[in-house]
Amino acid sequence: MNGTSAGLQTKHSLAGDWALVVSEAGAYALPADIPASARTIAAPVPGTVAQALERSGKFDRANPASLNDCDYWYLAAIEGERPGPGRLQFDGLATIAEVYLNGERVLESVSQFISHDIPIALTGSDQLAICFRALNPHLAVQGPRARWRPQMITPPGMRLVRATLLGHMPGWCPDVEAIGPFRAIHLVRHSEVEIDDLRIQTAIDTDGNGILDVSFGFSGRAGDLKVSCAGHTVPVTISADGRLRAHLEVPDVKPWWPHTHGEPAIFPAALVIDNVSHVLARIGFRNISLDQGPDGKGFAIEINSVPIFCRGAVWTNADIVRLPGGGEDYRPWLERARDAGMNMVRIGGTMTYETSEFFAICDELGLMVWQDFMFANFDYPASNADWVELVEREASDLLKSIQGSPSLTVLCGGSEIYQQAAMLGMPKKFWTGPLTEEILPAIYDSYRPDVIYIPNSPFGGAMPFSPNQSVTHYYGVGAYCRPLDDARRANVRFAAESLAFAHVPEQVTLDTHLPVPAVHHPRWKARVPRDRSASWDFEDIRDHYLTELYGFEPARLRREDPARYLDFSRATTVEVAEATYGEWRRPGSQTAGALVWTLQDLLPGAGWGVIDSTGLPKPVWHGLRRAFKPVQVLLSDEGTSGLDVHVINESQHPVPLLLTVRCLRDGATQVVAGSIEIELAPRGTISIPATELFGAFFDTNYAFRFGPAAHDVTVATLKDLETGAEIASAFHYPKGRPAAMHEANITASLDRRDGDWVIALSTDRLAQSVNIAVPGWLPDDNWFHLAPGQEKMVRIASFSATAGNKPEGVIRYLGVATAISI
Repeated sequence: MNGTSAGLQTKHSLAGDWALVVSEAGAYALPADIPASARTIAAPVPGTVAQALERSGKFDRANPASLNDCDYWYLAAIEGERPGPGRLQFDGLATIAEVYLNGERVLESVSQFISHDIPIALTGSDQLAICFRALNPHLAVQGPRARWRPQMITPPGMRLVRATLLGHMPGWCPDVEAIGPFRAIHLVRHSEVEIDDLRIQTAIDTDGNGILDVSFGFSGRAGDLKVSCAGHTVPVTISADGRLRAHLEVPDVKPWWPHTHGEPAIFPAALVIDNVSHVLARIGFRNISLDQGPDGKGFAIEINSVPIFCRGAVWTNADIVRLPGGGEDYRPWLERARDAGMNMVRIGGTMTYETSEFFAICDELGLMVWQDFMFANFDYPASNADWVELVEREASDLLKSIQGSPSLTVLCGGSEIYQQAAMLGMPKKFWTGPLTEEILPAIYDSYRPDVIYIPNSPFGGAMPFSPNQSVTHYYGVGAYCRPLDDARRANVRFAAESLAFAHVPEQVTLDTHLPVPAVHHPRWKARVPRDRSASWDFEDIRDHYLTELYGFEPARLRREDPARYLDFSRATTVEVAEATYGEWRRPGSQTAGALVWTLQDLLPGAGWGVIDSTGLPKPVWHGLRRAFKPVQVLLSDEGTSGLDVHVINESQHPVPLLLTVRCLRDGATQVVAGSIEIELAPRGTISIPATELFGAFFDTNYAFRFGPAAHDVTVATLKDLETGAEIASAFHYPKGRPAAMHEANITASLDRRDGDWVIALSTDRLAQSVNIAVPGWLPDDNWFHLAPGQEKMVRIASFSATAGNKPEGVIRYLGVATAISI
């Protein structure tokens, strides 16, 4: 909020279509050099060059041409403004930019990540021009010698340029380079009162009172000044250093919680000037702490003294071409994250900073934010004073813009800097440095000491990426093709990244946006992510687990029955995700959180995202939604100790539950069963050996192998004791999933209930990975296992304008070619 008044400015957005001139690098030194005959295209502001060219049919995000060898001139007239002083505010210019007003250069910017607020004098007939200079000459500059060079980022010169790495990671994302005024531009005129360098701190004291501390610089007409929040008001005082301060207490305040654990309560904090209220920020009251456990090696985040199992995904971008920063772009993605039961999103160091609107929506939805500073993999020149000054401005600008935001939970010095050095054999003294150990912590301590700071991700352990200490990027289950039980063996403490797979989208997305003649077609493979120097891609990783889970030879299955291959591929990542999170969430696990890589795809195809680029959840999203439920039942194979049943209640209320466990032969015949009523306390867990429910020994997990297994699936069901509604279920296959595949007789009916379309499903025997395919409609559960003996209700909601008045589609289940029409 640097240079922002308390609502008394006349502030005009300069958004709209500007004229864009593309030229050879250095062709025009000044706006006056641009000939009147120069061809222009309309360019949206805020926006990017790629966006303008794409809109004009001159750019293809699926086959992007490099943009870094040209200059780009944005031109606009400032109309309807009276002569006199004003200020131009630029929230983000990517990246080497010169700003001209009436032909005079008023600003040079060399960082995408800093904002600018510059005084100007308007004449009443004013021309504004912004030139984005070709980046290639800057990328060729040789800086201080690097001690290591990462393979994943090109070119190496990105180390010295403060710009997003999106577009510079071959195999990771489309090569769409960020150029242009991608954040808002405003003209500021009159301001009677201005506040500067706003600092907001919130907390909850031991008596449950909310504490709000506000301080700021002040200029202009001083009247009666107060700060108000949640119905309480205190006067503003002037401290010895000339800053204005207010300390306000809110008795018995409603705390802010991640939505999985309570209500994310938000309050406006306002500066009251002469009885007129001006909102400074929307805040929440919460305390954040870090529990490292008795061995000092853990990383467990606590909100309001309650341990939170953090689950969610790494944010990529709302649109790789536009790089939008508005709430209308953020909200659909973040609501999908919330609806999946995620309670944390991470903005990684290879991405770009998002706007205050991103955090405002996370505040509202109860999503914690792990924010990396935008540094990744490189050996950065932290001894260069000019570079350090840019970094300090960048970090300060970010934290000033999100003062009081309760969703900000972790600040991290960057991504994989320590890991990169360690994996290249560098000794520990080279991993760390002043950037992450001194420069960034000083900014953090000044602006947001209420959150957790760590110097890098991953961090801790014998190696910075060791999973058994602090924070890791865990790909044991995943890229390293370890068995599923490695999720326990590795003793993961906290995974800021995990489970990267080439997740296959629903068929409707492929049919509409990627209708390739064969799954292995070059167009298909171009959308599959890969590490630049690796001989494999993330489809190969998925295929490995397809074989592990179902026993197929993927290449043969893909060749002989591509549709069946895609369905088994979809089911594979669903099963891996549910099994892995089940291990991490069980009572007794030392894992305190794990985030999936990544939330969304940037192009249609089998990308890392759990939501495809059209916004439609992929099958794995539904699996995560089940795995992330706050009230949950899990099954874990404990070897000769048998099969354990775990029940979790993360809510702040006691929950009366009925737990039932059944062992079925041929997916239908009940061999043994048991049930128990549980009153599970708030934040409570319970673990019960399955045999306790049965009342006698039964080889539930087929550990003793006294003859053939008596059953092929164990089903645990958790129901609300008062309503009978199913809350969660879990499945265990003592002989593996293929042995529990059966020809099932599924019945389905479609009806309207409480204004929604509902599909009622039942089956005579187990049906694995039931898929409801209804174009234009989104089921509230999908790719689930359906057990006999109970009816499952699936609500479906309209997803697109093509949904029609009544849902029509088919229901399939894994391993069976026939489909049921609805």
